[in-house]
Amino acid sequence: MPKAAQDVSRTAIRDEHYVLDLCDAVLGLKAVRQHCFPFLTGDPDRRGYRKPLPVDGFYPALSLVVEYHERQHRERVGFFDDKPTVSGVPRGEQRRRYDERRADLLPKHGYRLVVLEVDEFPHDSAKRLLRHTNDKEIVSRRLQDFRTQAGSGSVLSAD
Repeated sequence: MPKAAQDVSRTAIRDEHYVLDLCDAVLGLKAVRQHCFPFLTGDPDRRGYRKPLPVDGFYPALSLVVEYHERQHRERVGFFDDKPTVSGVPRGEQRRRYDERRADLLPKHGYRLVVLEVDEFPHDSAKRLLRHTNDKEIVSRRLQDFRTQAGSGSVLSAD
């Protein structure tokens, strides 16, 4: 594993896991991965059921949600966008709606959202992270306000 990953889990195979492991290292806390909030749901299916929308990483003590947006959040990717959805909209449109829903609803319920974009990190032409030595510094800058809270021992409400 590259030197940049020395502070992260050796099982961080996917870029999302790698970025969340960097967040864990910077904050000194372990994120709840793929957490679902009762107020954050997807579009209704044919029966009217709304499936919970998971967030990438949730830090309850900080009321913080971290999302890592890979290339499919910013550009059309046939493999991801051609999949059918329960609500009848193209997958790319559904992803955009869900990203907006997270950005709208999380703050309304007292949570702060930090979105880390693939373009913030060194990456290859396929937009896969190169896992560079300065990745942790990038995350540290983006989470600067929360590092102070995590280090002070103050605990904020998770609900």
